[in-house]
Amino acid sequence: MELNICHLYPDILNLYGDRGNIITMKRRLESRGISVNVDECSIGQPLDVDKYDIFFIGGGQDFEQEVLLRDLASGKGKDICTAVEEEKVFLAICGGYQMLGQYYKTWDGVQLDFIGAINVHTIGAKERMIGNYMYRTTPESSGSIVVGFENHSGKTYLGEDVAPLGMMIKGYGNNGEDQTEGARYNNVFATYSHGSLLPKNPVLCDFILQTALDRRYGKTDPLVPLNDTLELNAHNYMEQRLSK
Repeated sequence: MELNICHLYPDILNLYGDRGNIITMKRRLESRGISVNVDECSIGQPLDVDKYDIFFIGGGQDFEQEVLLRDLASGKGKDICTAVEEEKVFLAICGGYQMLGQYYKTWDGVQLDFIGAINVHTIGAKERMIGNYMYRTTPESSGSIVVGFENHSGKTYLGEDVAPLGMMIKGYGNNGEDQTEGARYNNVFATYSHGSLLPKNPVLCDFILQTALDRRYGKTDPLVPLNDTLELNAHNYMEQRLSK
């Protein structure tokens, strides 16, 4: 078996070590004897969505998102929307999460229209939502506790056809109002979790990888367990801190 991963805009969207999510997915697959190919695709480069099983989009600042709009409008945005509807697996973090939505309206009323791959929108606020945080994913997204780091001024709201990735235990999440965190639509996993997310949340990582394998090959055997002592020690330390 093999999986192909596309890292979108790695030179622009890579806050807080988000690239670590790519490294983690690759190593966890290879440790199980599953081949992995990772390609990078940035501004001006063609995107062959049919080639890939997993797409990763990291976080970026507002002005970096603006830079991407022209490239997305050239056709890449439509290609990404097609991949989402074909139930390809996406992991999108913070700015990458917002970029998949309908639009971002800044606190002073300027609206940036994004690609509309998922029915969410984001409203900017003057105060940032920042800090270590914790949420529990829904049963449809592994049902595990996730620890991470959030830093965003945008408040994201989900449309009726989009489920939250999880519900907040500690921190702000999507908007600091409705206790939701992230979004799940088809096989899109979108979240505000920097940190990076997957190294210290191996249960969620394997759930995403299993989803990609099942989509490509049909229902596959469960992934062979790995020795996650270090990963779980890091996870449990943060979970205990945030539970106080």
